[in-house]
Amino acid sequence: MGELTGKVAFITGAARGQGRAHAIKLAAAGADIIALDLCEQIASVPYPLATPEDMDATVKLVEETGARIVACQADVRDRDAVKAAVRSGTEALGDRLDIVIANAGIAPMAAPEAWQDVIDVNLTGVYNTIDVAMKPMIKFGNGGSIVLTSSVAGLVGLGSPVGGSVGYAAAKHGIVGIMRVYANFLAQYSIRVNSVHPAGVNTPMIDNEFTRSWLDGIAQESQGGPDMGNALPVQALEPEDIANAAFWLVSDAARYVTGVTLPVDAGYVNKR
Repeated sequence: MGELTGKVAFITGAARGQGRAHAIKLAAAGADIIALDLCEQIASVPYPLATPEDMDATVKLVEETGARIVACQADVRDRDAVKAAVRSGTEALGDRLDIVIANAGIAPMAAPEAWQDVIDVNLTGVYNTIDVAMKPMIKFGNGGSIVLTSSVAGLVGLGSPVGGSVGYAAAKHGIVGIMRVYANFLAQYSIRVNSVHPAGVNTPMIDNEFTRSWLDGIAQESQGGPDMGNALPVQALEPEDIANAAFWLVSDAARYVTGVTLPVDAGYVNKR
């Protein structure tokens, strides 16, 4: 029996990267998983997004833990699609929902035309996720925990004056506002809401030629200026590092933790 046995977790952006790490971590602790991902390309995003094959791999890895999983291909920008995914998942897994990790996001940092897509996915998508998921959580009456994936770019002025980059920072800052509003509103139902703020994580969103080129440009622009590196001697975190932090936030060990912005950043924010 794991710590989360009997609980159901809804995770967006679950086909790969941080979302997959969250799904595996929670499943290994006993939770059943509702996994959602677009699994299609967005035109303004210059690097490859997740595919149906990526989601198949997540399903296999979750099932290997012994947990159940319902996988849905849906767009977090489409509120009705998110609602349908939550409904089908909770019906299949026992009419309960205890954990939500709103993780889906894009980072077309060097794309001038990407402002609206970043806002729509990274901010409106998070709003859609929490607004849809809280209703069955309240109805089922088991309390619970919601974790929103922000970024160090949601705590400091990291970015460049390009639509995709500014949109990313704006969305990740906006997530903090969403988190704080819902932390207050949902406390009466014993539902906790927090945000995690990773520094660079070794996922396909970062480990691609377009994002690496943008990061190299930022580093060159900062020569003689502020140090852009982490405080700890590590260039990038692993997805499992973020999953470990989210696991703590959804566990009973953090039962009185709500409304916090938790950096998981090797000291990046502390250096700013």
